[in-house]
Amino acid sequence: MEKPDQLRELFRMQHALNQRIGVNTDQMTEEEKTKWVLNYCRAMSQEMAELTDSVPWKWWAKYQKFDEQNARVEVVDLFHFLISLAQVLGMSADDVFNAYVKKNEVNFKRQDSGYTEKDHGDSKHI
Repeated sequence: MEKPDQLRELFRMQHALNQRIGVNTDQMTEEEKTKWVLNYCRAMSQEMAELTDSVPWKWWAKYQKFDEQNARVEVVDLFHFLISLAQVLGMSADDVFNAYVKKNEVNFKRQDSGYTEKDHGDSKHI
């Protein structure tokens, strides 16, 4: 049996969850998109804080332990919101993959050139 396209499956699953929650990312107005981009950015910021709290970042506190299992859960939570954000912006799994490939090429070119100055136009084609 052939393995399903995992990224497309994540997008399908997130779309179904968003529909169940009552968030229809398919036909949003600009005002709704603005609201949900902000909502998902705030949610991801909170998940990043929770991920940060999974590692002993308080150098002055001796009680902290690295909670790798919780860190993994927080990474998955980030994917939920990141996929939702992509969907609000009208991006499919294929769109994300193609943009990632192009941006990865830009990042490699930046490293090859020493990345000594910012080129504001090097990502505009993505």
